[in-house]
Amino acid sequence: MNYSYEFKEDPFGDLRIVLPEEISLFSDFIEDISTEEEVDEYIEYMKHVLEGKYEDFEIQLNAASVLIKKDVTTVENMFRVEEPYENTMETQRFLELLFTWKDKIREIFKV
Repeated sequence: MNYSYEFKEDPFGDLRIVLPEEISLFSDFIEDISTEEEVDEYIEYMKHVLEGKYEDFEIQLNAASVLIKKDVTTVENMFRVEEPYENTMETQRFLELLFTWKDKIREIFKV
């Protein structure tokens, strides 16, 4: 399944990625990635899972963590007051979103 997204600037001037409600928690994770090197690191972990080198891999950032498995990735935000506390997405689609975020970081910083 493909997901729509758009980029918006918040009142503080920070870039946000807006995702459909059913996967909106992935925004919490993605927005915490601030450099191209960091995105590359996470992409590499995901590739290792997709290739079967790792059974799964967990990454925890400020508020959100992701558990990457070959078919499905789950994001959990432990600090949310209201449900949902987690969302899932196909791992391949999440990888595509990370590549999109990487391109946006490159565009912003003109790397």
